[in-house]
Amino acid sequence: MAEETQIVRKLSYFGTNDPRPFPDYSPKKPSIKDSELVHHISITLKQRRCENLLRALKPFESKFRPDHLIWVMMNIRNDYKLVLDFFQWYSLRRDPSLEACCIVIQIAAAARDLVMVHGLIRDFWTKPNLDLNIAFSAFLEKLIYTYKTWGACPRVFDIFFQVLLEVGILENARKVLDKMLNYGLVLSVDSCNCYLSRLLVSAHGPPMTMNAYKELSELGVCWNTATYNIIIHCLCLISKVEVAHALLMKMELKGCVPDVISYSTVIDGYAKVQELDVILKMAEEMRVKGQKPNNFTFNSIVDLLCKSGKVVDAEKLLREMIRQGVTPDKVIYATLIDGFCRSRNVSAAFRLFGEMQEHELFVDSVVYASLICGLCHIGELAEADKLFNEMLGRGLEADVITYTALIDGYCKGGKIRTAFSLHNQMVLRGLVPNVVTYTALADGLCKQVQGLRLMRDMELAGIWPDIYTYTTLIDAHCKSGEMSRAHELLREMLHKGIRPTVVTFNVLMTGFCRSGMLEDGEKLLEWMLEKGVMPNTSTYNSLMKRYCIQKNMGSATEIYRSFIRKKRYAEARELFGKMREEGLHGDPAIYGTFLDMKYKEGDVNATLQLCDESIENCLVSKSSSGVT
Repeated sequence: MAEETQIVRKLSYFGTNDPRPFPDYSPKKPSIKDSELVHHISITLKQRRCENLLRALKPFESKFRPDHLIWVMMNIRNDYKLVLDFFQWYSLRRDPSLEACCIVIQIAAAARDLVMVHGLIRDFWTKPNLDLNIAFSAFLEKLIYTYKTWGACPRVFDIFFQVLLEVGILENARKVLDKMLNYGLVLSVDSCNCYLSRLLVSAHGPPMTMNAYKELSELGVCWNTATYNIIIHCLCLISKVEVAHALLMKMELKGCVPDVISYSTVIDGYAKVQELDVILKMAEEMRVKGQKPNNFTFNSIVDLLCKSGKVVDAEKLLREMIRQGVTPDKVIYATLIDGFCRSRNVSAAFRLFGEMQEHELFVDSVVYASLICGLCHIGELAEADKLFNEMLGRGLEADVITYTALIDGYCKGGKIRTAFSLHNQMVLRGLVPNVVTYTALADGLCKQVQGLRLMRDMELAGIWPDIYTYTTLIDAHCKSGEMSRAHELLREMLHKGIRPTVVTFNVLMTGFCRSGMLEDGEKLLEWMLEKGVMPNTSTYNSLMKRYCIQKNMGSATEIYRSFIRKKRYAEARELFGKMREEGLHGDPAIYGTFLDMKYKEGDVNATLQLCDESIENCLVSKSSSGVT
């Protein structure tokens, strides 16, 4: 009764203290002849003892009509098992009316057979070719009509509501909730939680969930920990992690104790925004409050540590997890293996791979993909190919990422035929190569002057080359001295709306300078600045080399001075350092610029060292403007 008291509550919210009463049940009255038949059937059912129901009711089959079903159930309603047997007997012969179905549902609810209630309601709502709107109105009407007389157990509306949610009829489920409020019933908090959970995974999930939560709160629903966990998850989904954290802190004030799910959800939210310090504080708070972290908690923290490059710390957490008696699942091992592979510590990744096998955890294609990519990155193509074949031999499917890693590895190793063989294999398996796959192939083919053909094949396949593909092809043409073709590719990418990066410009600048086309390099620099692409030291380094080789020290000096005028001192120093490392010496004006800068910074030792270097390198110069 305590549970039902929580479900059934009077509400003054609707402007009246008197909720709408449930209707009285008033069935059609039987005739004298019908009454006699119903009486005989009822007596037969009650007295049949162990006699087979089919045999006992055989004499009445020809006279039995749909109305008789309800009239007989009125006489035997106190014997729940008998009602079910009789209803089943009738259902094998013809479809019972909706009213009769609702009566049996009410009787089952009154008998606390909630599994049967759920099954009967679900059977109705999973019928094929059901007109949902017509069926909903009729079903709800009959359920309300039969409620007062046949059961008066409010759980029946809870279960009806939950079945509608299960079959995905959220709009009608909400109508049930609103309709019950008119009768003074608030559905159970479990039902409301089901509703919020279903809303959360619907098309406009988070905003609809938050609106429903606010509305139901105003109606007086007493929320529990499960509710707050749903709302915390919702807030994390819309990147309001701090609000979710604040709600967790307020839960105890609302009479609900946060559980491991509450903490784990917020920790996962903070992990997605890489707030490691906050996460560690929350983990300590969990420990103080006696909340034992679960797999999900540890997975979130391990994932963040791996993404932050702290893979060793992540493995330490794995060991602590095992020490606390929490068995790691395949997800946490997969995360760590991927982390070690990305940091090029493939041996550590294989050690964890061995642990997975020892613990009989299923090694899926994700783990194999990480290991294969890791081996390719360190040039262990033979081992990568061996693992790839092992993966296929176990019946696992390789994805585009795995194939692309192998293709890239073989292209870099000069094994273009093997790379294309893998490309053909992935296409035959129904996988669609992506732009990264084609860029890897382009990089390999450019060495054989076949990159352009591949790019056209990409376009025919509906895969448009991106900035990386174009930059790769431009670089190949620059290295082979085909600057006009490289320039043509730049114009083509601009025409397609692809914005060059500073890397693209640097590739071209290096090509122009290497080919002695200094004037074109200078024009490219001007054009970069016009387009708002900021040159870096690599851009200027190519020009500086050419200026120094051609003894055009005036232009070289002007580059340094422009850096200093713009207060880009670090870049000026980096450029000067690179020039000296490569054995290129500036003229007295360049040395003078940097001597003046060092002197103003108060770095006496560096000034004296640079002064000695300038005297040594510039004494042989014919210039009369030496440093004094």
